[in-house]
Amino acid sequence: MNGTSGTTGTGSTTDATGATPRVLVVGSGPTGLLLAGDLATAGVPVTVLEKRPRKISNLSRAFVLHARTLEQLDARALADDLEAVGRPLDRLRLFGRLTVGLDTLPSRFNHLLVLPQYEVEKVLERRAVEAGVDFRYETELTGLTQDADGVTVEARGPEGRAETLRAAYVVGTDGMRSAVRDAVGLPFPGKSVIRSVVLADVRLAEKPPTLLTVNAVGDAFAFLAPFGDGYYRVIGWHRGRNVPDQEPLDLEEVREITRLALGGDFGMHDARWMSRFHSDERQAPAYRVGRVFLAGDAAHVHTPAGGQGMNTGLQDAANLGWKLAAVVTGHADPELLDSYQTERHPVGKAVLRSSGGIVRLAMAKRPWTLAARAALTTFLNAAGPARRKVAGQVTGIGYRYPAPRGAHRLTGTRVPDVALAGGGRLYEALRGGRFVLITPEPYEGGRGERLAVARWASDRRTTVLVRPDGYVAWAADATDTVRIEATVAAYVGG
Repeated sequence: MNGTSGTTGTGSTTDATGATPRVLVVGSGPTGLLLAGDLATAGVPVTVLEKRPRKISNLSRAFVLHARTLEQLDARALADDLEAVGRPLDRLRLFGRLTVGLDTLPSRFNHLLVLPQYEVEKVLERRAVEAGVDFRYETELTGLTQDADGVTVEARGPEGRAETLRAAYVVGTDGMRSAVRDAVGLPFPGKSVIRSVVLADVRLAEKPPTLLTVNAVGDAFAFLAPFGDGYYRVIGWHRGRNVPDQEPLDLEEVREITRLALGGDFGMHDARWMSRFHSDERQAPAYRVGRVFLAGDAAHVHTPAGGQGMNTGLQDAANLGWKLAAVVTGHADPELLDSYQTERHPVGKAVLRSSGGIVRLAMAKRPWTLAARAALTTFLNAAGPARRKVAGQVTGIGYRYPAPRGAHRLTGTRVPDVALAGGGRLYEALRGGRFVLITPEPYEGGRGERLAVARWASDRRTTVLVRPDGYVAWAADATDTVRIEATVAAYVGG
């Protein structure tokens, strides 16, 4: 079944043993937290296993929320809280010469939001806790087996205590070294693209000229982003220093790389943390094996270029959550879950290409690659449609999902935050994980909390059924009540 279609189901609220079915999420990073919160809000019992103690780390690698992610968070009444903490940036500068403007994005969030990952995790964790998610910290998955009725998970809890859990479905959001991915035997093909990247959290004596500072010159690359507490994250790389991740790092090396790439080190001092890492490009060939799913870094990892990693994972969760909830609660057939692979795997592949392309162009050294970068920069600066396409890919608003043959042209497309009659807007109506039916004429066939019905604020005549993740499930230019009833029954369920 394609994710833009749906059918009613006759599922039960108990599994074969008589227990309430639940979803087990492994990993409590941003992807896992969003997914768990969505499921719990929909009434699905959720347990999260996290091998770390209950502490949100401030050692963030992600520092950017893009427009599409902010729209998803707005559909959960979370975006305004994060906007109040972060700092907006309405343009990206790449390669020193290319400017990608975001202020013309067709979105309420026509900017990117600069804030560290841990601020996102705080908001998502609070929502998940309030929704009733069961968190098991210091608990590590050690194995799993699945059958026709569910998944049995073996785990090791605090003090090495063995534990067995049963779930209807399991989702691995446990990062690049995913224990869930290993347990189902999925490979993680790809390669290390950049080795010996240096990280440091420092204070600066001089304020950088821009909110996000990034540049590559010759053999060096550097990126600066503020935490908001007086510290800045520095990410740097030097082509000539390919050393193991375990090699000691001192502040002078960070300063030198920054000077080479940015022309100065801004008087950096008082490093509170420093480390090395290597940046990989990898993607699992499948995001689903039976009743087990992968999302976020467990499914795909990219270079940091463009700040797309955390954003792609959060959008994975937004896609999978409503589908799992519909199946577990009996409102959709299990075939709906096949569309997670169909829709999200191509997006992960595209992000690998775009983020990898940015890095390769940024680190161009040979004359022909430098010439190619200069030509591309000139073309994009001059060509508005091409520049808008780049902005759509980086921010996530440019992706659409496959539609069935013969479907309306809007099927599978992202819906912007359109105005609704009576003064409301679409992403407010989506809150609670609802479908939203937007019609030109009144329609009374509601489905309780699963379907909101609204009318266009404009004179538009198209009838559109919007999925809980903000994409078009179905649309028609001319229709009647009987057809709408049949469509709602097929997609939303009873």
